[in-house]
Amino acid sequence: MAGGWARDGAVQDQIDDTVSDAVSAARARLPVGESERWCVECGEEIPEKRRAALPGVKRCIACQSGRDASARSSGINRRGSKDSQLR
Repeated sequence: MAGGWARDGAVQDQIDDTVSDAVSAARARLPVGESERWCVECGEEIPEKRRAALPGVKRCIACQSGRDASARSSGINRRGSKDSQLR
């Protein structure tokens, strides 16, 4: 139930939009194109099954896992909340 000037369902709409934005951002970060045969970081061979499953892959699983672990999200909800718009 929404309160104030928000209509019913506005909170769920904001949650849905936030999830949709996160999915779109994740899809945009997916590699595209031809996969490398050798990892660009460590030089190890990238298994054929990984190259077939993920077109455009450039790193082995170990290097990609390390890179993913160090990636940080801004954590900012750019759509804002009702309270932030009232200030």
